[in-house]
Amino acid sequence: MYPTTPNVSNSGQNPFTVRKEDEIDLKVLLFNYLQYWPAIAAFMLAGLASAFLFNRYAANIYKVEASVLVEDDKPSLGTDLFETVGFGLQKSNIENEIGVLKSYSLAEETISELDLNVEYYHEGLVSVTQLYDRLPIRVSVDWDQPQWVGGMFRLEVISGESFKLSIADEGFSVYNPADPFYKSGMKNPALAKSVYNFGQEIRATNLDFRIEDISAGPGDVILFKLSDTPSLALRYKAALAVAPLNKQSSILALSVETPVRRLGEDYINKLMEMYLKRELDEKNRASESTVRFIDQQLSGITDSLEFSENRLQQYRSDNNIFNLSQEGAGIFERLQELEKQKGETEISMKYYQTLNGYLDNSRGGELVAPSIIGVTDPLLNTLVNSLAELQAEQIRLKSNYSDQAPVVRENSNRIENTKKQLQENVNLALGNTRNVLADINTRIRIIEGDISALPKTERDLLGIQRQFTINENIYVYLLEKKAEAQITMASNMPKNSILDYAKAGNTPVAPKRSLNMLIGLLLGLVLPVGFITIKDFLNTTMEDPKELEAQIKVPLIGMIGRSLGDGLPVLNNPRSSVTESFRSLRADMAYLSPRRDSLAILLTSSISGEGKTFVSINLASVFSLMGKKTILIGLDLRKPKIAADFNLPNDIGMSTCLSTNTPWQEAVKSTDYTDLDVILSGPIPPNPAELLLQPKFAQIVKEIKQTYDVVIFDCPPVGLVSETKEFFPMADISFFVFRQGYSKKTNAHILNNLVEKGGVSKIYGILNDVHIDRGYGYGYGYGYGYGYGYGNNSYGYHEEVHIPWWKRALRRRK
Repeated sequence: MYPTTPNVSNSGQNPFTVRKEDEIDLKVLLFNYLQYWPAIAAFMLAGLASAFLFNRYAANIYKVEASVLVEDDKPSLGTDLFETVGFGLQKSNIENEIGVLKSYSLAEETISELDLNVEYYHEGLVSVTQLYDRLPIRVSVDWDQPQWVGGMFRLEVISGESFKLSIADEGFSVYNPADPFYKSGMKNPALAKSVYNFGQEIRATNLDFRIEDISAGPGDVILFKLSDTPSLALRYKAALAVAPLNKQSSILALSVETPVRRLGEDYINKLMEMYLKRELDEKNRASESTVRFIDQQLSGITDSLEFSENRLQQYRSDNNIFNLSQEGAGIFERLQELEKQKGETEISMKYYQTLNGYLDNSRGGELVAPSIIGVTDPLLNTLVNSLAELQAEQIRLKSNYSDQAPVVRENSNRIENTKKQLQENVNLALGNTRNVLADINTRIRIIEGDISALPKTERDLLGIQRQFTINENIYVYLLEKKAEAQITMASNMPKNSILDYAKAGNTPVAPKRSLNMLIGLLLGLVLPVGFITIKDFLNTTMEDPKELEAQIKVPLIGMIGRSLGDGLPVLNNPRSSVTESFRSLRADMAYLSPRRDSLAILLTSSISGEGKTFVSINLASVFSLMGKKTILIGLDLRKPKIAADFNLPNDIGMSTCLSTNTPWQEAVKSTDYTDLDVILSGPIPPNPAELLLQPKFAQIVKEIKQTYDVVIFDCPPVGLVSETKEFFPMADISFFVFRQGYSKKTNAHILNNLVEKGGVSKIYGILNDVHIDRGYGYGYGYGYGYGYGYGNNSYGYHEEVHIPWWKRALRRRK
C-alpha cells in the first residue's frame, strides 16, 4: 500500500506545474568548462609556448626619432583679416609641413640619395636578419634598364673569385623605368647559369646587374633583394610618422620603426636634409630668376659697349683728339648724369613690362625681386615676395594634394588676390616711370641744344663718348645687381631647422614580450572556451537537466542513468545505480497520486528512440519487486519492442484482442519474474490508430485495472502519432520521457503543448540515459542522491559515468 498523500485536484491549474525564470547559473557554467580543463590547460600551454618562440625569433623593432622646428609664416598683404591676426594660420602651416615631410616626392629623393635599392639579408636557422653596415658584397644595378624586383636571390660564396647564385623566393615582378608605377608579374624566373665570377655582369631577360666582393668568405650565404625606387618610396612614406609635439607647438616629431637602427637614423637624417634643401631651392628660385634676367640684359649691352669703345678709340686716333674742352667737359658731365638716370629708368621700365607680362600670362617660377633691380617701392617689394612665397607653397601643396583639395584651393585664392593687387601697383608704376623717362628726355634735349654750339670735332667726340659712357654705366650697374643677387642667393638659409637629429632608442618597441606572453595565454584560454561555447550553442540536443527544467512547464521528476547493454537492469542487476534511480521514481509515485489500491501509469515521448520502452519495462519491474501485481501493456502497435527484451514471441497481443474476439486474458503472457505480466502489442495491424480508439479498448483497460495493482502503458510517441492523446485520461500518472544527448531541445514544446493546449494534467518529465556529467549534481533535489551504497558495492553514479577528481573533491567538501 502507498502512504497517505494529500488530495490533489485534477482540475484547474496543475499544482505540480512550476514557474521558472530565465537565469544563468554561474556555477553550472563554470563546471561546464572545467570538465574540459585538460584541453584548456593544453591550449594555454601551447599559447605560452607559441608566444615564447615568437619572442625568441622575431626581429627586434626599434623606434628612431628626430624633430624639426617649423617657423611660423608671417602674414602677408594677400591674406585675409582672420589669417592676418593669426587665426588658423599656424595650424595650416604645420599641416602643410607635415604633408611635405610625408610626401612621396621627398621620400623618392631621399631613397635616391641613400641608394637603398638593394636590401641584404643574413640567413639564420629560423629567420633572416637584414644587413646594412659592413656588407660582405655589393650589388650594382643598372636602373635605366628593366629589372627583376620583389623576389629574393640567394648567393653562396664558393671562393674569393666565384659564387653560386640561385632564386630563394619567386615573388618577382618586372620593373620598367619607362612606366615605374606598373610592374608586370613573372612566372618561373630562371637564371642563365648558377655559377658566376665576382665583377661579372649577370644578364637575363629584364635583368642586368653585377656583384662585387667586399669581405665575403667561402661558404658564406647572403640573401639580397632588388627594390625599385617608387616601391621603396611608398613603403618608407607609409612607415614615417610625423606629428606636432602638442597642439600649440611648431616642433614636428619624426619617427620610424625599423629592425635596423642605423638604417632608420640615416633615412630620417637624409629626409630632413632633403626637406631643408627643397625649402632652400624654393627660396633661391627668385634669385636665380633675377640672375637670368640680368644675364639677358648683359648679353645685349656687352656688344653695344664693345662697339662704342672701339669707335671712340678709332675717332681719337683719326682726329688726334683725346680730351674735351672745359666747356665741352661741363656739358658732358651734365649729360652723363641724365643718361645714367635714363638708363636706370629704362631698366626699371623693362622690369615692369616683364612683370606685367608675367602677370598677364600667369607664368610661374620666374619672379624677380624688385629690390634687386633697384626698385625701392616697399609695397611692390612686399607683394612680389608674397607672390613668390605663395607660388612656392602651391608647388609643394600640389605635390601632396589634388587640385580640388581645400588647402590647394585656398592657396590659389590667395595667389589670385595678390596678383590683382600687384597688377594694380605695376600699372601705376609703369605710368610713373613713363613720366619720369619723358622728363629726362626733355632735359637731355635741352642739353643737346648746347652741344650744337661746340666745334664739329668736339661735338662728334662728345657724341661718341656719350654713347660709350651710357653703355658702360648700364653694364657696370647690371654687374653690381648680378653680384648682389648672387650674394643674396649664397646667404639664403631655410627658415625651418633641424632640432634633433635621428636617434634610435636602446630598448626595442617590438616585440612586446610580456604582452605577447599574455596574449598567448589569453588565446590559449579563449580558443578552447570559445569552441566549447560555440559547440554548446549549436548543440540542439538536450544535455543539461537544468535547461530541460527551465524549458518544460511541468516538474522533472527523475533522471535515469545509462544502462550499458542491459535492457532489464532492475531485474538483472538490482544493486546498480540505474535500478536505484527506478526505486527513487517508484517512491515518488506515492506523492504524485492519491490512489492506494491501484495505479495506472502512462509513458510516452516525442520521438522513437528516447528510451520510453526501456523506462516502461524497468518501471513495471520495480513495482513487481514490491510484490505488486503488475502488468505492462505494449500499445506501440507500429514498432513493438517489449517482446525482444523478455524473449517472448509477438504472436498475440493487444492488436489481436482489438481486431478479433480474442479475450484479453488470452493475450496476457507471464514473464520469468514474479508478479510481472505483459500484454504485447501483437502483430502489426494496418490500422493501429483506429483499433486503439475503439470503445472495446477502454473496456479492456477497465477490466485490467480491476485485476492488477499496477498497470503500465507503453504508448507510441505522442510527437509522431495522435492516438496517444486519447490515452492520458486512462492513466493516474503520465510520464514524458526525454533522452540526454538524443532528444531535441524543441521537443520540450510538445510536452508544454500537451499541458497548455491539450489540457493534460498529472504529467511529469523523466530524463533518460543520463551519461554526460557536467557537475549538475544529477538527482539532487529529486529525493535521490548518488554516491552512497550498501555492503561492498557502491551505487554511485560514477559507476556509469567517470567523475573528474576535482568534482569528487568538491562534493566531499559539500
